[in-house]
Amino acid sequence: MGKRNRNRQRNQQDRNGKSDGRTRDNAGWGAGYSEIIKENKLFEHYYQEQKIVPDGEFEQFMEAMREPLPATIRITGYKSHAKEILHCLKEKYFKEIQDLEIDGQKIEAPQALSWYPDELAWHTNMSRKILRKSPLLEKFHQFLVSETESGNISRQEAVSMIPPLLLKIEPHHKILDMCAAPGSKTAQLIEMLHSDMDVPFPEGFVIANDVDNKRCYLLVHQAKRLNSPCIMVVNHDASSIPRLQVDFDGKKDILFYDRILCDVPCSGDGTMRKNIDVWKKWTTSNSLQLHGLQLRIAVRGVEQLAVGGRMVYSTCSLNPIEDEAVIASLLEKSEGALELADASEDLPGLKWMPGMTSWKLMTRSGEWFTNWSEVPQGLHTQIRPTMFPPTDPEKLKDMKLERCMRILPHHQNTGGFFVAVLVKKAPMPWNRRYPKLRHKEAETASANDASPAGQPRPTPSPGGEPVEEGEAVLEDKPQDQELGDPAPEAPGAKTGVCGPPPSKKMKLFGFKEDPFVFLTEDDPVFPPIQAFYDLSPTFPKLNVLTRTHEGKKRHLYMVSKELRNVLLNNSERMKVINTGVKVWSRNNDGEQFGCAFRLAQEGIYTVSPYINARIINISVEDVKVLLTQENPYLSKLGDDAHAQAKKLAMGSIVLKYKPDPQNADAPQCPIELCGWRGKTSIRAFVPRNERFHYLRMVGVEVFREKQGRRDDPSAEAKAGANADPDAAPTEDSGKAASEGDEEGGVSLEADALDGEGGEDDGPAAARSADDADKAPGS
Repeated sequence: MGKRNRNRQRNQQDRNGKSDGRTRDNAGWGAGYSEIIKENKLFEHYYQEQKIVPDGEFEQFMEAMREPLPATIRITGYKSHAKEILHCLKEKYFKEIQDLEIDGQKIEAPQALSWYPDELAWHTNMSRKILRKSPLLEKFHQFLVSETESGNISRQEAVSMIPPLLLKIEPHHKILDMCAAPGSKTAQLIEMLHSDMDVPFPEGFVIANDVDNKRCYLLVHQAKRLNSPCIMVVNHDASSIPRLQVDFDGKKDILFYDRILCDVPCSGDGTMRKNIDVWKKWTTSNSLQLHGLQLRIAVRGVEQLAVGGRMVYSTCSLNPIEDEAVIASLLEKSEGALELADASEDLPGLKWMPGMTSWKLMTRSGEWFTNWSEVPQGLHTQIRPTMFPPTDPEKLKDMKLERCMRILPHHQNTGGFFVAVLVKKAPMPWNRRYPKLRHKEAETASANDASPAGQPRPTPSPGGEPVEEGEAVLEDKPQDQELGDPAPEAPGAKTGVCGPPPSKKMKLFGFKEDPFVFLTEDDPVFPPIQAFYDLSPTFPKLNVLTRTHEGKKRHLYMVSKELRNVLLNNSERMKVINTGVKVWSRNNDGEQFGCAFRLAQEGIYTVSPYINARIINISVEDVKVLLTQENPYLSKLGDDAHAQAKKLAMGSIVLKYKPDPQNADAPQCPIELCGWRGKTSIRAFVPRNERFHYLRMVGVEVFREKQGRRDDPSAEAKAGANADPDAAPTEDSGKAASEGDEEGGVSLEADALDGEGGEDDGPAAARSADDADKAPGS
């Protein structure tokens, strides 16, 4: 009934042409938000009392909170194309938009963020509304959208870029991102792992987790733009994320992470500049409700951190209950195992306020409490002792809470943010103790087993060998047992030892994922691939996986050796949403050309170092021809590339451009494209946005008119089929054959096979690779 009534009401509004004055036609962009008044007296009173803002600056602080957040972009730093994109931005797009005036607002020239390394992050006073709607900025907006889709630019809030930088990541680090969605920080972590593009498989990896199954797929979308074999997306509650095992020298070992990003769920009052509805929703009870969860997640993080490792705790909240209170409680629980690192010199140019050492609590009804002893019994379920600052002055001084960093919006025109860097000096204290005994009989029983001279027994390691107190392995309990973990019944349980409850079977929610099946070295799929592409003997066959146990293998993916180790040893412990980068796709007609698998553009930079055949070295002019013409004849290539192509049989190929240091006008970054060598023509298999990216790199202007954008899918298909071979691609030409991939959510490249350049290009001429993949049994 409710649904029918809503439909009737909507139809009535449509007939009247209005809905309380709020129809789409007269509301304009941002309908709904215009009614929100950017004022919250409780918010102002609370933060004035907490004194988070320096004296005399509170009005500036509130004025900044009411202003729209400036647009900020980040150029991905791990690709060698970063410098080329930066050059393109500075020399072309930034020059075109500076000194423009739109709707009475002067557009300032974008400025590099002073604290972000290598000028790879920029901000401007353009709001998202102006950027999207102004015709004068259409080219710049299209550039941003296209480069974002191809993974070369991320539109990310400035303060959100800080935590990954403070982690100080190196390519060998094992990294856990505990609350990763939507994934902008995860993308930064992946970039840092791949700082050296000459190493296709860094030793480290990123495990990105989120509790929300649907948000995990948003995370996959962000991560897959970077085409890394070193990322795995999992779906767990961060406060009880399972402890993982790996094989180490033939033995099972516990996986400890070198770096952990703990960006916890928060009240989000630092995001008021972009999330305007926070103005009317904000109350003091938000932080009181979230504090416990934030502390549990942080505790679980430090449990899984390796001794000597770094964990960054961050929130987009300014509230000390969610910030310093969590850090202080964590430090107190650690008994010296953790310490706050001094990050003041890590980001020169960043303005921040030191962490607070004194704060108080306010209930929703307006009552203030300065310490736990003042809290009445009736509020003990809402307010906990961990929410207050430590009462011991010496203990408070030793914590060095002033090393926490709070970023205020009015200091550098950003959002509000809090970040703290923790370093683990020793195993956590609760991992070094035996469970307490319930009965005196148990005490007697354990006393009989005590070591001579009353010495306490050394704590056993997971392998059963006694180890001395203080060794890193002391933190490990059998399998993944930790504080708050479900664990199997201990052998001594019958004697009265108090232990955790028996383990429960993990409940899985959301979509059921296809399995991850690793191939063996003698799998029959390898010999034709090895012969066709002349794979190097060092090619890691064991790192190749597929997503099906039965039938023909449709796609082949690759992961790093370390992620393979994690996957094989923890398939029952964790719910994996996505991992691996696609390197080959089945083309049923390809068997007649010597190999049933063609290369995939997504994984070309991963697999290319191992390929010794099927390579054509191309020039800048060849890149232009291949990316602006649908199916150019071989004769359209330069003499050198033409000669190389004539020597190759039909089938999948690698097209390589190597930079010429003598030619400063040409791109100074390598370019590798997947292609298909037909009988008389040649074709590049590159997704639309990546195609535009490479064209910009070689100096071809790419601009799409607004009309006819994605409105008619059939017209789009016709446009691709009848494209003028000599025209630069429009939005509709070179279109990816599919927006998604059934096997793990990895997007497909432009899958149309070669054939339109000549009528005699073989049976694949009129069929797309996507169609070929749909063959029964494939």
